[in-house]
Order: sequence, then C-alpha cells, then structure tokens
Amino acid sequence: MNKVAGQLLNLSEKDIIGLNALELMKRNDLLNRILQINSVDKPMKIYADNKESYFQLERREITVPVAYEDQDEQIITETRRTAGEVYILKNITQYKELDEAKTNFIATVSHELKTPISSIKMSLKLMDDERVGTMNAEQKELVQHIKEDCGRLLKITTELLDLAQVETGNLQLNFVKSDPRKIAIYAMDAVRFQAEQKSIELELISKNNLAKVFVDTEKTAWVLVNFLSNALRYSSEKSKVIIQIIEKDGNIEFSVRDFGKGIDEQYQKRLFDRYFQVPTDGNNKSGSGLGLAISKDFIEAESGKIWVESAIGEGSRFCFQLPIAV
Repeated sequence: MNKVAGQLLNLSEKDIIGLNALELMKRNDLLNRILQINSVDKPMKIYADNKESYFQLERREITVPVAYEDQDEQIITETRRTAGEVYILKNITQYKELDEAKTNFIATVSHELKTPISSIKMSLKLMDDERVGTMNAEQKELVQHIKEDCGRLLKITTELLDLAQVETGNLQLNFVKSDPRKIAIYAMDAVRFQAEQKSIELELISKNNLAKVFVDTEKTAWVLVNFLSNALRYSSEKSKVIIQIIEKDGNIEFSVRDFGKGIDEQYQKRLFDRYFQVPTDGNNKSGSGLGLAISKDFIEAESGKIWVESAIGEGSRFCFQLPIAV
C-alpha cells in the first residue's frame, strides 16, 4: 500500500489489503469520491498537511501484456481487456496558492486603476466642452486618441476584475426570467454607434414570441456585446452583421454572424482560452484576450454552451445557447 495514499485516505495497510475496492469505498468518503469522479478537470480539495490542500486526479487504465509462442519465436501483444485502473493524486497546493495570489494581485491592481482612468475620462469630457475653451483641430484629434486609449484601458481593467471574480468563485449572478429578444436589442443598442462609424448594418432575425431564459440579463447582454464588438472590429465598412435567435432542442440559441475574413481552424480551439489572441495583420487593434474567456465563464455559469463556427474567407459565427426557463 502507498504510504502517502494511506495518510490521505486515513486508512492503514492492515485495514485494506485483500479487500474489494468497491466494498471499501462504501466506508470511506474520500475513496468514494475518487472512484466515482467522471471528470478530472478540476482540482480536488482534501485536508492534508494540516490545511486544505489541492490535488489533481489522474486516472489511467492498466492493460496486461500477453505472451504466446509462434513457431520458435515468442511474440508479445497487448490485450484489449483492461486489468484495472490506477488513480494518481498530485499535490498542486503550491501552484494553486500562487495562482490565487496572482488573481488577487490582478483584482487589486485593476480596482485601483479604474478610479484614475475614470477621472481622466471625465477630464477629457470637460476639455471637449467648448464652454471650458476651444481647441484647434490638431488638439481635438489628440484628445480623441487619448479618449480611445482611455476607453480601451477601462475595458481591460473591467475584464480583469470580471476574470478575478470568476477565478475566486465570487462571480455574482442575478437570475431572472428574461426575453431573449430584449437582451439582443439591448446589446445592439450598446454597439450601434460603433456600427454607424463603419456604416455597418445590424440585422436581428428572431420571432417575437420566443420562450424566456432564466439568466443574469446583464452578464448575458455583456457576452452579446462582446461578440458584436469583435464582429464590428473585423468587418469591412458598409458590410452587415447578423444577430439571430432561435429555439432549438429545449434551448435558446443566440448567434452573431459577420462576413469578415474568418478565423483559421488552428486558432478556433484556443479562442476561449485566457489571454489568447488570434495573430492579426496589424490593421485591427486587439484587446486583452480575455473577452471570450470571460464570455465562456458567464455562459457556463448559466448552464449554457458557447462555440464558434468559422472558415477563412467566409466570416465567423459566434454562438451560445441557454436552457429555456421552466
């Protein structure tokens, strides 16, 4: 018996050698958890080393080699039948603590940055007011550039704060029954000015009497706004962006379709990873690489699913679905 495993499970060698694992798990809660876990993505929290510790579980199948003789030669083959499984618990407490320290640092810095950035934005707004004084064309252009950079910084700090909330498990969701069409219209209104700047048409395709969804309206609209902002950024002038809402298999499916250059297949699987950014040709200013990662966290927290469909030269379609409110 593995000594460290015995300490974690609080079992001694004389208590378990020779016993059936399925019988033993009925008397040990931790062993029961380990043997019944289907997904091993999230770390397990176990009390060890006199504190709450984190362990990553790995499960590996055992296959037994079988030898047989063919004439004078012995050949070894692997049977397809399993002889059991090995469960490995890796102590990742140190890395978890470092990750939490990183998250807390990001949250603190982002929170502290929001106040001065908001103050700069207010000062810029006053400078733009002709009652304070007039500016020449060059000065106005400089102020406009500072405004844009300020807005970008404020967006990044807000995203970092949202990310910190998700990572620390402090994400607050206010669930209400919501009309999917109203969520879409709210999101479209939020980006309408951005669309008008590039003469891009926003088109909504949906029925009027869609079933309601039980979601956090603000967070769901935030995801749609993020989809729309990305679509507008990568769309050419005088093009179209289509927002579609349909009812499908007990879910409401939202999608945002653009007709830009599309996304290479090699990048699509990583789009929802934190800090990942698709390489650009330099024409489009990219963000923090957090928008889609946070969108994924929001939608999954609402028991939904999020994905992308894209092909080079055909544009992209970003989608998420949410269960219909019972």
